[in-house]
Amino acid sequence: MLTVVLECQDQEPELAQTLSVLVAGAVEGLVSDVVVLDHGSRDGTSSVADAAGCRFHSQWDIGEILRSARGEWLLFVEPGARPQSGWIDEIAEYVSLNKVPARFTASRAYRRPFLRRFGRPSPPLELGLLLPKSQAVAAARSGMRLAEFVKGQKLRKLSSELIPSWVARAAR
Repeated sequence: MLTVVLECQDQEPELAQTLSVLVAGAVEGLVSDVVVLDHGSRDGTSSVADAAGCRFHSQWDIGEILRSARGEWLLFVEPGARPQSGWIDEIAEYVSLNKVPARFTASRAYRRPFLRRFGRPSPPLELGLLLPKSQAVAAARSGMRLAEFVKGQKLRKLSSELIPSWVARAAR
């Protein structure tokens, strides 16, 4: 089972796009719960999370949130990111056979413009982070953001592609 965790701030449309893709994972029994950590949104982010059955937190301790996760694996993604076809089967197989973190492969159909790929690094969670719950709980520190869990990780790459969140933001 997998718990999906997202951090949001005024990202209602992006959150809705990500949650719509995660429904298939819930139907297949892979996604057990979704946790939305909000940083003071003034839009309908909380309404979207509530309508989708997510646990919504506007104040939290990251260690507490991770310990309360139902899944034994955590998937951190940015609002707006959308895993592509095959992700459910691949993650189910990966978590049953592995104990090390992984991330998705960048979507071939949605690449950053050539000059934007150089000069500044990609956001740490642009390709998500699949992490064992025990490892995340051990690394959690008060006030820590999800992107900090990527630091120092040697990540395997899943063959499933992920459309990054910047695509959804650009379409606004």
